Amino acid sequence: MTRTITPRLRNLLLLLLAVTGTLLAGAGPASAHAALTGSDPAQGVVVAQPPARVSLTFSEKVAMNRDSLRVLDPQGRPVQTGTPANVRGTTYAVDLRNGLGRGTYTVTYQVVSADSHPVAGAYTFSVGAPSKTVVPDAATAVGGGVVGGLYAFGRYVSYAGFIVLAGGTAFVLVCWRRGAGVRALQRLVVGGWLALTAATLWLLLLRGSYTTTGTLADVFDLGLLGQVLQTKPGAALVSRLLLLAAAALFIAVLFGSYQRREEGAEKRDLTFGLGIGGAVVAAGLATSWAASEHASVGLQPGIAMPVDVVHLLAVAAWLGGLTALLVALYRAPAAAPVEAAAVRRFSGLAFGSVLVLVVTGVYQSWRQLGSWSAFTGTRYGQLLLAKIALVALMVGIASASRRWTGRLTDRAAGSAEAEEAEAEKESVTASTAAGQDVNAGDEGPADAGDARRAAQLARQRAAMDTARRKRLRDGDTGRYGLRRSVLAEAAVAVVLLAVTTALTQTESGRTEQEAARAATPARSATTAPNGSLTLPFDTGGADGKGVVSLDLDPARAGTNQLHLFVRKPDGRPFDVPEVKVALTLEAKKIGPLTVAAEHITTGHWSADSVQIPMAGDWKVAVTVRTSDIDEVTVSKNAQIG
Repeated sequence: MTRTITPRLRNLLLLLLAVTGTLLAGAGPASAHAALTGSDPAQGVVVAQPPARVSLTFSEKVAMNRDSLRVLDPQGRPVQTGTPANVRGTTYAVDLRNGLGRGTYTVTYQVVSADSHPVAGAYTFSVGAPSKTVVPDAATAVGGGVVGGLYAFGRYVSYAGFIVLAGGTAFVLVCWRRGAGVRALQRLVVGGWLALTAATLWLLLLRGSYTTTGTLADVFDLGLLGQVLQTKPGAALVSRLLLLAAAALFIAVLFGSYQRREEGAEKRDLTFGLGIGGAVVAAGLATSWAASEHASVGLQPGIAMPVDVVHLLAVAAWLGGLTALLVALYRAPAAAPVEAAAVRRFSGLAFGSVLVLVVTGVYQSWRQLGSWSAFTGTRYGQLLLAKIALVALMVGIASASRRWTGRLTDRAAGSAEAEEAEAEKESVTASTAAGQDVNAGDEGPADAGDARRAAQLARQRAAMDTARRKRLRDGDTGRYGLRRSVLAEAAVAVVLLAVTTALTQTESGRTEQEAARAATPARSATTAPNGSLTLPFDTGGADGKGVVSLDLDPARAGTNQLHLFVRKPDGRPFDVPEVKVALTLEAKKIGPLTVAAEHITTGHWSADSVQIPMAGDWKVAVTVRTSDIDEVTVSKNAQIG
């Protein structure tokens, strides 16, 4: 909703919001996971001698235990010794046994990033020559499955509870103080407190299993719970519970002594005190997210943390206040509906909140994306684009709400008295009609007839009172239109909160691109530059685009080794159903010589003993099939010396 401004200025502001920037990086604090940005040996490399240790470099510091970093031989047996150690900065290493044989080795990692999210993955390197190997699905060990889904649901409920709790109380204190005595608003705010409290306990119990085993049976493991309490996320959840105890006292005063006070200097002083106390508690609750997640680490944490706190408070004031306004419009007593002045005050509050969201959202987006390409090339960027579209839609609906606010009227005292007189007249009519009907058909004792007559009269009075309240509520066209537009805003807000929750659990575009660059398969040190080819392809089907990287070693006449890597446009390994390679020396009319490449691991094929009969300018053709019917052949020439 927007402040009363000229239409031209309003449209300019809406365009500014839609185009530049309601870059809301999250209704909660912007969050991103640690990503693997480097390794030694590198992914896909073929080394001549077995390494003494394996080291991994992440985008931020991580927490490790004895089994967090493992190295498996081609048969899947662990070959690491000792415990992983932090060797420098964000680099961690584990020593390997002496005398490792030839073949492909698998490195698996399972860590907890500094932003509280579990991260797992695996990659391979080879000693001497590639071979078949065992690659466990480490990425699903933690953070997923049933426990991961329950944890994500708990995060959604916690955000929703905080927004309703903080935004609902702000609406009462800033916009509609009479709302403190409205039972529906009281239930809304108390419901937000209960939801946030229950979700916090829920997350505290799930945390241990979520970051370690991923099994539902470990949710009530007291040992895991004790470990969680010693971590930064565990401490943040406990502090949130303590702040919720203070919030309970605040709610008791707001809906107790405050709403019973008469207007005057004493109530104004209490309003000021409650406003200061409520702001402190709300800021503390918001800090429990910012201090335990990615805002506290990485780029500019000293700026990112307060920005996240302000961002979350602005979201709560806008969306939580919107929810409270919706409840007031639908559930406030017909005799004392929410005043037009209260709606206009919320309009100003919402307008200011949106401006704050623009500024903080632009900063958060820059911090999490780092480049324009991350908008479309990463999942985080795609979710952010969806979020921007939803916010733009809400701002558009809010402009309609503003028009209805201009038509909103408050009932005058005379109208209220006339309506009460009409209600009394209807009650008398109903009483007379009920008495006549009962007297006409009552043949029982007098006391039984009186009881039936009283019951029938009560039912008729209740029905007519309900009808009268509906007429009063719907009689103001401005109020009716406002209810509908605010309901539409609230519906979009529910979807917006879901997208936001997904954002807080998604790796940022900046770290995803860093990880993609680090995951680009390395070439053997003995491979000649002219034996390396990169061939983009597009089969035309769904998910049909990618890049083929092909290496011939040593790229000379005679016996060669071939390594072929298929990647998606963002650099992630791409397992396609079939890859075929053919070599042709057109100048000598030799070929095509087909190469039977063996699938090694995700996105990696290899062939030993590739015989190239003579040097020359060979045409290398690669056929890629991405589905049963989508296939393409791409080719490029390579000088074989």
